Amino acid sequence: MREIYEFTARSLKTARPVPFGALIVDTRTGERLMRATNAVQRENDPSAHAETRTVRLACKKLKRPSLAGFTMYSTCEPCAMCMANALWARLDRVVYGATIEDANRFCLQIHIGAKEVARRSDMHCIVEGPVLRDLCNTLFTHPNMQKAFRAWSTSKSKSAKS
Repeated sequence: MREIYEFTARSLKTARPVPFGALIVDTRTGERLMRATNAVQRENDPSAHAETRTVRLACKKLKRPSLAGFTMYSTCEPCAMCMANALWARLDRVVYGATIEDANRFCLQIHIGAKEVARRSDMHCIVEGPVLRDLCNTLFTHPNMQKAFRAWSTSKSKSAKS
């Protein structure tokens, strides 16, 4: 978890900071397979969440649609879309830092927890968290991230008026 936190925290020093990052590792060995951050704003793609991007990139790298045998670490609890994607990818386990409620203090969220999505699925995936919650929450409260959140709110208001 600390590795994906540090990777994601580097974005806070860029022009496009994001608090969401995900890392996929081999469940047995811990060897890193893939990591990515959220790119919704950069790619103008509402599905470009860190978790879905990491799954896409990992599957492409392995040249298969299954990530059985792998674990995902995410700086924030996966939303319903991302958790469903993790289930379809057959991940063994998902471990998260901050919660959906934590993220909702700063940005819009779907209020269905990752454990609930997994519980209602035919596919098995262990969901653990929060882990290092306070540390992962600092990604949301960093001054550069707070400035970005304000800019996101302003651009959403402008486009709603168009």
